[in-house]
Amino acid sequence: MAAELTAHHRRLAQQKREAITAAATELFLDRGYDGTSLARIAEAAEVSKSTLFKQFPTKAALFEAIVTESWQRDSGDVGDTATRPEAGDLRSGLTAIGNRYADLIGRPRMAGLFRIVIAELPRFPELGRMQFELGKLPYFASVQRYLEAEHEAGNAEVPDAESAANQFLGMIANYVLWPRMLLTGWDPAAADVDHAVEEAVRTMLARYAAAPSA
Repeated sequence: MAAELTAHHRRLAQQKREAITAAATELFLDRGYDGTSLARIAEAAEVSKSTLFKQFPTKAALFEAIVTESWQRDSGDVGDTATRPEAGDLRSGLTAIGNRYADLIGRPRMAGLFRIVIAELPRFPELGRMQFELGKLPYFASVQRYLEAEHEAGNAEVPDAESAANQFLGMIANYVLWPRMLLTGWDPAAADVDHAVEEAVRTMLARYAAAPSA
């Protein structure tokens, strides 16, 4: 019984946390980071101020959580041995990574996060630092580690895995994410996103696939 109550309380806490981060993201977009108070976020999330302050004592801590959770949500860590594609099939591995990345950056929450950072960067440069250091950089590093593993296994010739990771993810983001920053109606069909990922994979294979042994 005690275990059931504990699990129930954890679920409630997680639901409140998600309500808080969702409300904060919307308010940051609508009113700006500086124009949004923690009290207003608590009201929009329909939680008490004490509940919000217990989880997020400052607005910076709340934004940090939004960044971290946005990049990690359902994305896994392709650099972690538990979720990283197994070395041996570069095409399959890149396709899995590319599809996961396209899904991640294609979500409205991610586009909203970038808009917040871009709009507030002149006054709050720390928001850009959080987005880069807590979100984008770890994700890119995880892809870099995958490419290094394929290189070490002899399945790819990637002398500069950092550049290769930026090239691969950049090709996908240039189609899936960045037009959304300028075009309000940008919403490519799933088949078009799949095609963009496939073309990025083909480009990577042409550049980095190991030459067949004689």
